[in-house]
Amino acid sequence: MDTTITAVPAGKRGRKSSVILSDRMCEKRVAKRTKVYDRKCPGLYVSITAAGVATFSFKFTDRQTGKQRTGWLGIYNPETFKVEDARAKVYSLKGMGGTALAETFREHKADKAKRGKTMTEIIDERIEWMKTPVKKPDGKMRPRLEAWEETARQLNRFLRPRLGKKLPSEVTKRDIAQLSDDIVAGKFGKPSVSNARHMRKAASALFGWAAEPPREYVSASPCVNLPKLDPEHPRTRVLNENEIRVLWHGLDRDDLMASWDRRTRLALRFELVTMLRSKELLGAQRGELFDLDGPRARLDVPALRVKKRRPIRQPLSDLAVEIINEALRGSNKQFAFASSLGDQPLHRKIMAEALRGVTRKGKVTIPGVCQLLGLRPFTPHNLRRTAASWARLIGQPTSKIALCLDHRVTTEDGIKLPPVTGKHYIHAEEREVTEKREVLQAWAAELRRIIGRSAGKAVDQEELRLAA
Repeated sequence: MDTTITAVPAGKRGRKSSVILSDRMCEKRVAKRTKVYDRKCPGLYVSITAAGVATFSFKFTDRQTGKQRTGWLGIYNPETFKVEDARAKVYSLKGMGGTALAETFREHKADKAKRGKTMTEIIDERIEWMKTPVKKPDGKMRPRLEAWEETARQLNRFLRPRLGKKLPSEVTKRDIAQLSDDIVAGKFGKPSVSNARHMRKAASALFGWAAEPPREYVSASPCVNLPKLDPEHPRTRVLNENEIRVLWHGLDRDDLMASWDRRTRLALRFELVTMLRSKELLGAQRGELFDLDGPRARLDVPALRVKKRRPIRQPLSDLAVEIINEALRGSNKQFAFASSLGDQPLHRKIMAEALRGVTRKGKVTIPGVCQLLGLRPFTPHNLRRTAASWARLIGQPTSKIALCLDHRVTTEDGIKLPPVTGKHYIHAEEREVTEKREVLQAWAAELRRIIGRSAGKAVDQEELRLAA
């Protein structure tokens, strides 16, 4: 029996071709959308797109209206929904009778519209949902997911180009696993296990959201039980005593550091002294600084700038106060680490750029601090790690160091405390500030010893030259 499909003229769709459908036909590549009717099961046809998606539908006559209607059956899948499955579904529908059949497809009409959306459309809808402003606990309107830009970057960089043309229900666990493997193999740039992990997190959140009512674009997420990724190697870069000394004094060398703004260099010191994250300290405003002339100096960081979205009251050691006072000196701007472009904070990536330098087309155009001072490369986050490591080295308790890093302590006397206890019932902020002050002041004293500078002592230019 002849089971071939007759080629249609260029520019026209194959509409009325009738053959005995087979799975092989559903997998055939076509230049344009083609419809093929099944001679064995009247009313059943498959629509094959140029992207290789084959969709089964059933055409029948609605006895109530006398008009022809089409019902969506499903997408061809060699593992779960083949031609024989589509035929069995049509036979079952025909057995329901004309009225019940029409009613069944009326109920499925809305579902069909949902299933018809591509991954590109779903990603666009997800991004719009994430960045929609909603009222936060502080009463202000901000994006529903405040880190939406990073999630959107993962979706746009990895999922959209690879899966954008597919329907959500077509995406399989194998697709996500293969995408992970390709990221790790370097097919999207530099090989990165971290990027693969972040992609999986963004994809899992996307499909979980897509499965929720009223969307229900998918019935289940393909991101479950994926093969485990290789473990990421923890970063352990900690500056030694000599490196700290060279960095500290080298940042005062205006002849070497002419390319980098003084406040950028002060911000690097401030992170080393306070253990704050770059984003937390760069946005510091005058109104967030308290008692700079007294014994209880501190910086209050609002929740909006904190990674865990909880406010931080960070005590400032005498060394930190020296740095912040210099940053404020001679400026009437609102921000302590203000940009030279106006009354706005320095860009959140400026500290990292200052350390590594500026590269264009593989060539270093502006040397960074590490290169200028002959230091092994490190990042701003390594300054936090350095401060914490040295604080532990001089005998400060790990629990108090964790507070300085804004890492919540969850154990006490070996007993794990439920998160709700600290979140809703324990508010011992003053004690926390006192404990943090002890650690940071001890670290400041040790840092003064390392750099060879007592409180209030100025370093002469010859000392700077020798140190750098």
